[in-house]
Amino acid sequence: MPIFRRLAYLLLNMYSQLRSYVTQLAPLSASELTYLESQCVYREVPKKFALVSEGEVTKEIYFINKGCLRLFYPKEGEEITAFIFLENLFATSLESLLQQSPSQQCLETLEDSELLVISYENLMKAYNYSVNFQIMARRIAEQRFINAQRILSSYILDSPEERYQKLVAAQPEWFQRVPQHYIASFLGITPVSLSRIRKRIST
Repeated sequence: MPIFRRLAYLLLNMYSQLRSYVTQLAPLSASELTYLESQCVYREVPKKFALVSEGEVTKEIYFINKGCLRLFYPKEGEEITAFIFLENLFATSLESLLQQSPSQQCLETLEDSELLVISYENLMKAYNYSVNFQIMARRIAEQRFINAQRILSSYILDSPEERYQKLVAAQPEWFQRVPQHYIASFLGITPVSLSRIRKRIST
């Protein structure tokens, strides 16, 4: 795409996904949407780019226009996948961002990605600008809590095969875009075990 056409495309479409997502969370007015957009910075980042590193204080939250991000814990030379974020989701190390404390997690891109970036400072300004932004943030945090609760419950109650089947039903796109060893890590099994489960279910 020629550069001028791409710039025109970006200007017209940069915020359309963000608008669609946040207006499902809170009754934002046109002026509030314009304000939110003014707090965002558009950023293109390559595959395998570190957005958050272990031990650093998280300063940004990312809305994914295009791409795939992986949240993980480093542990004894291994990486334990906590979640995968695709388009139209906010991603960050939430505990580190909200508490402004060193992160135990890492966040990286698995694909070339196009992000709308909101700094911690601008997020705090938005909270003061309108109570609707507080509602929006609360609902994002609530959804993250619900997802975390479901993942924990599945680890406690389900077999690895049941966890796999639930993940296929809930997140089929992961299996098209995410390397299998990351999915195995998320499920709490080895890549070999994941391969065996897939073969057993497909036969």
